[in-house]
Amino acid sequence: MLTDEAATYASWFSTLSDPTRVRLLHHVASAPGAVTVGELTTLLGVGQSTCSHHVRKLAEVGFVRLEREGTTTLVTVNPACCTGLPHAADAVMGALSTGSVTPVSGVTIRPMTASDWPEVRRIYGEGIATGNATFETEVPSRRTLESKWLPDHRWIAELDGAIAGWAAATPVSARECYAGVAETSIYVGDAHQGRGVGKTLLHHQVSAADADDLWTLQAVIFPENRASIALHHRAGFRTVGVRERIAQHHGQWRDTVLLERRRA
Repeated sequence: MLTDEAATYASWFSTLSDPTRVRLLHHVASAPGAVTVGELTTLLGVGQSTCSHHVRKLAEVGFVRLEREGTTTLVTVNPACCTGLPHAADAVMGALSTGSVTPVSGVTIRPMTASDWPEVRRIYGEGIATGNATFETEVPSRRTLESKWLPDHRWIAELDGAIAGWAAATPVSARECYAGVAETSIYVGDAHQGRGVGKTLLHHQVSAADADDLWTLQAVIFPENRASIALHHRAGFRTVGVRERIAQHHGQWRDTVLLERRRA
C-alpha cells in the first residue's frame, strides 16, 4: 500500500472514530433525500453547535455534501464514500486480490451473433432506463457498437431459452502499447435480474480475457450501482479511484468509479 493511500485511509478512519459521527453518517446515508442539520440534531439528541461541528468534519473528508437553501443547511451523502470506505477496508485487510465469481447453473454463455442484435439493443435500452448503467441516453446503433467492440469478446447469456444478457469488451486506446487493455460492459435484462446472469457473464468474460492477449480489464461504474461494484470486486477487480464530475448525464455532473483487473 502506498504512503499516500495509507494517509488518506487513516484520515477517513480517524474522522469516524467518534460514535456520534458514525451515527450521523448512517442517518444521512439511510435517508431517501437531503437531511437538514436541525433534523439531525433531533435524531442524534445533541446540541445544534455539536451537530454542526460533526457535519463539518464529515464534509471535510468528503463523506457528506452540504448545500445552503436560505438559512438551512442540507446534508446529503457523497455516493463515492459508499465505494471508497469498503475499498479502504478491503485494501487495509488485503482482501482485494482474492475475489472470484463462479458460473451459475442454467445460465449458458455463447458468442454473440448477427441475429442477437435486436435483443442486445433491447437489453441495452433497459439498462439506459435505470439511469445508473451508462452515460448513453439512447441505444447506440448496431454499426456504432460493432465498430468499437472487440469481435472475439462479445458474449450472450441465455437462460430458460431466452437471451438474458450480454457482455462486450472495448479497447481503451488505439495505441499499440495499450493493445491488451479493454473496458468491459455487462448488461442483464430486467426479467432476468438476480439469477446469476451477470455473475456468469463476468466469469466468462474474465476467463476469455485471461486466455487471450488482454492483460488488463477495466470497468467504469456509477457509484450508485453498488451491486455491480461489489460483483467486480469479487471477480478480482480493484478500485483505482473515483473520477469526480467526469461527465454530464441528463444535465447533471456524475462521478464514476474506475475499477481494474490485472491478469495474474
